[in-house]
Amino acid sequence: MQADLKTVTALGGHASSAVTALTVQNTRGVFDVVASPPALVVAQMRAVLEDLGADAIKTGMMGDTRLVEAVAEAFADFAGSVPRVVDPVMVATSGDRLLPESAVDAVRRLLVPGAALVTPNAPEAEILTGRAVDTLDGQRRAADRLLEAGAMAALVKGGHVEGQVIFDVLVDHHSEKIFETPRQATRATHGTGCTLASGIAGGLARGMTLQNAVALSHAFLQEAIRRAPGLGSGRGPVDHGWPSRDPEAYSSLMKRWPIPA
Repeated sequence: MQADLKTVTALGGHASSAVTALTVQNTRGVFDVVASPPALVVAQMRAVLEDLGADAIKTGMMGDTRLVEAVAEAFADFAGSVPRVVDPVMVATSGDRLLPESAVDAVRRLLVPGAALVTPNAPEAEILTGRAVDTLDGQRRAADRLLEAGAMAALVKGGHVEGQVIFDVLVDHHSEKIFETPRQATRATHGTGCTLASGIAGGLARGMTLQNAVALSHAFLQEAIRRAPGLGSGRGPVDHGWPSRDPEAYSSLMKRWPIPA
């Protein structure tokens, strides 16, 4: 959630949050997870949406089946047609499992259908689709399965797939776009999935096309990884604040994918 808030702020948006779970974690791993009471999560959502409103919603970690069901019902009740970016957080970058098996089907049935975008990493895509995702073609097949499951678009990330080049595959019902980047030799990968999904949601909220929102968030994240501060003894955080320290580079980035007026 900290990565979510930092990313949207860095890219010029305003982020609000509903806390779905408390975790005990650091750069070495996740040691405990406690789900928030579903009624409290829904109350947080309602309080923000009825006052501030939202131009896009990004979902992240869900603690259990009851929470997934409550959030899905809340979307139907008062989120209207706000586009949703669903990051099906199931497996952390560290490899730790973050969602119980019993809740996976609820995510597949209740959050994927109607999502503007679903952003699983390779292990999560395997869990959701039952297809092997260890090659580029595997990523494509998984993306197609997510569209069949009701998503409007899917971005199947390739950071867990072997190779010196990472491919992130974006597929909707009309096109395919592959985002290709050299793999950086770094331990700074903590929160990368949250960062990417939140950047996309922020771009959609500000009127960008899906492809441009993905491209902007992808470029922002790669730079944040490159500039990571080297904190912790495990998989450290990226540098979400780099635009404030290098406004010239940030301006150059935004000129490539400008926010619509």
